[in-house]
Amino acid sequence: MVGVNLTGFFWLTQRAIAEMLKRYGGHVVNISATVADYASSSSPSVLAALTKGGLAAATRSLAIEYASFGIRVNAVSPGMIQTPVHPAESYEHLGDRLPPLGRAGQVSDVVGAVLFLESSPYITGEIMHIDGGQVAGH
Repeated sequence: MVGVNLTGFFWLTQRAIAEMLKRYGGHVVNISATVADYASSSSPSVLAALTKGGLAAATRSLAIEYASFGIRVNAVSPGMIQTPVHPAESYEHLGDRLPPLGRAGQVSDVVGAVLFLESSPYITGEIMHIDGGQVAGH
């Protein structure tokens, strides 16, 4: 998890930003996770919280470091997202562990957030939660 969430992010982002510096502009959108901001005793998640929390901190730092070079850095932070790996009925039994909107999000919700950030040239350093209100609380 450290290799994918942090090491992979570090090396890939470093190379991407090097190319963006040559062009004096660009946009990085990282994928964090709500678990970095909202702990839950219902499932062990310290490693995910550690690595995705580090990614969120790096997003804010990179946004400030590279803003003067025309490079924006943002992140989306998905919560419970329904994917093809888990059928819709696998979420129905979660009851009070569902986010305040009462359902799992869709992949299209995350895609929409990425596209919004991409089309918003005045946003940098933002961690956009796509979590049905989970970070806001219950």
